[in-house]
Amino acid sequence: MSIAILGGSGPQGSGLALRLASAGVKVVIGSRDAERAKEAAAALNARLNDRCSKIIGAENRQAVQEAHEIVILSVPWSAHHSTLDSIRESMEGKILVDIVVPLSENNPKKVDMPPEGSATESAQNLLGENINVVGALHNVSAKVLNNINEPINCDILICGNNLEAKNTVMSLIEKIGAKAYNCGLAESARCIEALTPILIRLNISKSTSFKHAGIKIWGED
Repeated sequence: MSIAILGGSGPQGSGLALRLASAGVKVVIGSRDAERAKEAAAALNARLNDRCSKIIGAENRQAVQEAHEIVILSVPWSAHHSTLDSIRESMEGKILVDIVVPLSENNPKKVDMPPEGSATESAQNLLGENINVVGALHNVSAKVLNNINEPINCDILICGNNLEAKNTVMSLIEKIGAKAYNCGLAESARCIEALTPILIRLNISKSTSFKHAGIKIWGED
């Protein structure tokens, strides 16, 4: 099994790459610059032991072609649309996992939702209904993901319009030791993505004792 992470040299993408490689998943990190991706992959491999799958780097379109089924989009919101435009023709038969949050350009404690309602819905609109888009991993701290010696401290809320695609993504998330919950259709991303700036506000507040909290689902036994 091989997956692609576009934006895999960034904080959240690199953390996911490390977690997945540690779980035995082959990871190809993508970038607009192939050499930058290869350098980032080498740096990440240096943090892994010999028992882990190796991470490789490639230009974005090549990374998508290398992916068996799942492509994770982990780029800044400002690069969201242009990245999708560049890979659209290579996405046939694959699932896009959109983890991007449309944070306000000058205020990370606020979202600036696109006309479609969320980044997930925007991606679905850009790629068309023939490509399955799943929104996931919006609320987990990049620092938590990168600290591979500790378990992930939160649950993962996912959404999308295709149940089979969501189940596939949930199975992948469980490989990194996190619990994933199906939270409905793509429109649920409007709520899920909007939780991120709230968490950012709490995590940087002087009135809280924590710094990298996420969302945890609790149910009475």
